[in-house]
Amino acid sequence: MNIDKGHKTLFNLLKELRVNAGLRQVDLAKKLRVPQSMISKYEVGERRLDLLEVREICSVLEISLVDFIKQLETQLSLAQHETDTKISK
Repeated sequence: MNIDKGHKTLFNLLKELRVNAGLRQVDLAKKLRVPQSMISKYEVGERRLDLLEVREICSVLEISLVDFIKQLETQLSLAQHETDTKISK
């Protein structure tokens, strides 16, 4: 599956927040009442998430959706800046 940079950034941020919370995939899955495979699939880009799913994940990870979006926007901006810098060289 070909994953665009934006989705890859999203999935990497969700994984980073999970790891920083000290949770394994199986731990997060139990808290969300979903199979562990769902966590694995979105972390590698095999599954996309809707906004309500992201909101629920954020709740379990104890981060507000607003703060999550701010972090995501920061990372997306950094990634875009890196791309723009490479193109202009």
